[in-house]
Amino acid sequence: MARILVIDDDPDIRTFLEEILKSAGHEVILAADGREGVERYRNSPADLVITDLYMPIQDGPDTIRELRSCHPEVAVIAMSGSIDTGTMLSIAQNLATVGILQKPFAPDELIAAVTKALGGQSQP
Repeated sequence: MARILVIDDDPDIRTFLEEILKSAGHEVILAADGREGVERYRNSPADLVITDLYMPIQDGPDTIRELRSCHPEVAVIAMSGSIDTGTMLSIAQNLATVGILQKPFAPDELIAAVTKALGGQSQP
């Protein structure tokens, strides 16, 4: 079981991810934007961060940079469903994320990305 921080401004996406990850045996921490996500990580570090790239207050690339500045080892999966997804996902690759998901994605795609990001330790 891993501790996973999910950062997304869409409450339906947060709930969707939480349900899938909990059913796979993981502990899930939720945040509605990058600023909240960074604060939650500082208070309770996670094994993996899954963050949306387009969010108000603090977007995904800024969130990833801030997390990595203090915690360079943190594993990050970036996700986006924007019409400009290609550009943002390219930025995420340059930030050395361990995984990229394009919304919408199936639950098995999420679990596969999490398993890979955690080096196989996500199997309950």
